[in-house]
Amino acid sequence: MDNKDYTRRNRFTGESVELTPEEAKRHDEIFYYEALATAEDETLGWGGSKLWDKVRSNLDWFRRHNAKAYMVLLD
Repeated sequence: MDNKDYTRRNRFTGESVELTPEEAKRHDEIFYYEALATAEDETLGWGGSKLWDKVRSNLDWFRRHNAKAYMVLLD
């Protein structure tokens, strides 16, 4: 269900940015796959999870499509 709230906050600085639905989806995927990859790395060893590719792909997408939001939320 889409609650139409696309504001995301930097977990370290508290700064927030209003995103488009696509940007919000990709932002959320970064942290979702980061959590899964970190858990999988406990078994495979540091950096062993293939899910890091999904994290990097979404980070790269953000750098290309909304560099300002990337700098505030993810850098």
